[in-house]
Amino acid sequence: MSKYALVNCNLLDGCNWKVKPSMTILTEDGKIKKIGNTADIKDLSGYKTIDLNGKYVMPGLINAHIHLPLSGKGSKATSSGKSQDRLLKLLDTGMGHAVLMSMMKKNISAQLNSGVTTCRSMGDLFFQDIVLRDKVKKGEIQGPRLLVAGPIVTPTGGHGMALGVIADGPWEVRKVVRKNIHEQVDVIKIANTGGVTDARKVGEAGRPTMTYEEVAAACEEAHKAGLMVASHAEGTEGVRTALKAGVDTIEHGAVLDDEMIELFLNNPNSLRGYSSLIPTLYPAVTIANLDPSITYMNEINIKNSILVYEGMIQGIKKAIDKGVKVGMGTDASMSFVTHYNTWIELDYLVKFAGLSPEQALSNATRVNAEILGIDDETGTLEEGKSSDLIVLNENPLDNIKTLSKVSMVMAGDNFISKPKIKTISEVDKAIDSINFQEA
Repeated sequence: MSKYALVNCNLLDGCNWKVKPSMTILTEDGKIKKIGNTADIKDLSGYKTIDLNGKYVMPGLINAHIHLPLSGKGSKATSSGKSQDRLLKLLDTGMGHAVLMSMMKKNISAQLNSGVTTCRSMGDLFFQDIVLRDKVKKGEIQGPRLLVAGPIVTPTGGHGMALGVIADGPWEVRKVVRKNIHEQVDVIKIANTGGVTDARKVGEAGRPTMTYEEVAAACEEAHKAGLMVASHAEGTEGVRTALKAGVDTIEHGAVLDDEMIELFLNNPNSLRGYSSLIPTLYPAVTIANLDPSITYMNEINIKNSILVYEGMIQGIKKAIDKGVKVGMGTDASMSFVTHYNTWIELDYLVKFAGLSPEQALSNATRVNAEILGIDDETGTLEEGKSSDLIVLNENPLDNIKTLSKVSMVMAGDNFISKPKIKTISEVDKAIDSINFQEA
């Protein structure tokens, strides 16, 4: 049994972003037992008391779009080709699964120690994400709450074809979705447009690759099981098709028109009557701005990344303006997108998409929890909810980069008093070298 009293903190509860000074938070067995003024909560018997001396406490971050296998260090395996094929063959063995699990454990540890208390895995290998999720749930591994999709569902020639399961036609799609549901995934991930890393022509990243009937089949099967569908969609017409068919979250995004905005706000074919947007600016900015010799991206990848980035920015701005729920994801595992630098995505949302720091923080906490359907558990610091929180030395509203050095992390019953992160120096140095104003 664990009972903690975090006393004398500046509280940002995520319900609103007004600082509440001199507060105390009592947690018990992974839940928030009581929140109140430090002067009013005097009986701390049985609690391990931690005096925060004015440090800031806010909800743990929610990263709604990651991939678990790779660290974010530049690798040929992040783009399609022979290197990726060789790696996949090696990993699809008994020993390969053990190596893969070891890498995934390190990556979720990096997420947790950097202040991310919930992650959504958006397409991974051999259903190993399910194995990892269950180990975390059982307490065998320390990690954030995990929502997992298993292998991505993609058509012949579609994005992520080497990493996912190929399905052509509505009935093949239904079969693969049913298989993923049987394996007990939390969400269905499909790819209904091309992507940056495996594009072979400029403009191919956003090209529609699934028909309305195929996407609708995925949505119908998933929704019958009470699961949401997330779609990789990086082009306007692909996003339109996905929304009309009932997709619940659009991953990445594109230029949006009024018809699509209305479908986000009122989507009769979606699970909950509306759809949401999960942008991922981080990989687009890095691919577009870093030397391809270190990112292992070619000229076509770079040009496609710029197109996707520009479309995402326009889409985010319009979605925010019209009241669409917009979350936050990083696409961690992509080239130079690490598992410990989630704060960079928030920084980009402010710098490039024009969000206020308060909006960016909300998207990464309360709004993401609402989008993922876990807002009764997490996303804000309220009595009865999970004690998913982070302790910071500064107010993140004044300096988002303070999220890069989290002082303490609590994720349910896991308390990390001194978070430790193994950084990748060449990645961090390269990211710091980007002239963000010209990205």
